[in-house]
Amino acid sequence: MSANKGDSALMGQTFHNSDFADKRKLVELKAKKGLTISLAFPTLNEEQTIAKEILVLKTELMDRFPLIDEIVVIDSGSQDRTQTIAMEFGAKVFSAEEVLKRHGSFKGKGENLWKSLYVLSGDIVVWIDADIANIGPKFLYGLVGPLLAYDHIGYVKAFYERPMRSEKGLSASGGGRVTEILIRPLFSLFYPELALLVQPLSGEYAGRRSILEQLPFSVGYGVEVGHLIDLYHMFGAQVLAQVDMDTRIHRNQSIQSLSRMGFGILNTFLSRLEKYGEARLLSELGKEHISLAHAADFREAIREEISRQERPPMRTVSEYMERFYEPRTKEAISRDPGGRGRWKR
Repeated sequence: MSANKGDSALMGQTFHNSDFADKRKLVELKAKKGLTISLAFPTLNEEQTIAKEILVLKTELMDRFPLIDEIVVIDSGSQDRTQTIAMEFGAKVFSAEEVLKRHGSFKGKGENLWKSLYVLSGDIVVWIDADIANIGPKFLYGLVGPLLAYDHIGYVKAFYERPMRSEKGLSASGGGRVTEILIRPLFSLFYPELALLVQPLSGEYAGRRSILEQLPFSVGYGVEVGHLIDLYHMFGAQVLAQVDMDTRIHRNQSIQSLSRMGFGILNTFLSRLEKYGEARLLSELGKEHISLAHAADFREAIREEISRQERPPMRTVSEYMERFYEPRTKEAISRDPGGRGRWKR
């Protein structure tokens, strides 16, 4: 089990989005530090919300205040008008299966995030889910604010109240069910400091490329948990921060969908325990998620294989290194055989 490194780091690096509401100051900080910022939306059939998200963030944080340098949609094969709408509203659009084709393609949000790291150009990368009904500029400036203000912070998660939709309207809260039932108990057992993250599974987060390119990406539901555990071990909790975005309104998933999500997350969590020598599995895990569906007067077992595939750190991908790092000369290699090329700017 990991040692408890104390609660000070995350508690001291918990902010409110209003702490970074001075957009002009953020633009000045960005220019002073010579940084660029990329925003990506991972999408799958988001025609109802993608236009508003792009329009709101582009108008305020690219046109009015030049905080964002590019907006990209990385799509998993939408069957609706998501891609067309995104292009009409000014985003660059990429199909995930067409990116890094030599490496194949898998279905899953983590796959989109991994491939977006290749197509994006920014020093800071921001990922925002494409189903937010109450999108506002705070969802972006709140995430990049800590990265611009504090050089030691490398990865920032959003958190918020998540109202539940019902026939009676919106309840005050109730979202984050997988976090409270599965993730927080597991973090409490193995990584107590990570249990202080309010929304460890939130789909809105930002990081420095120099850190993100060192992380493996689970292609499916486990990508966020995998990131957090890897960051904790590789860099320590001091690189993590979280920002309160107040409220997020979005689609709430069914219990069946959350069960599949929990299956994928638990696979990633257990793989990390083994990776870091914190637990050892004595038998092979089942490969299929099993759910029970009502069928007339009996229950039918529905079996679904959920991918455990992980993408390697981008720094190990030759196409990525060729795009972002200058080739080193033979002389430089002889002086520093373990070093890397120079960052292309």
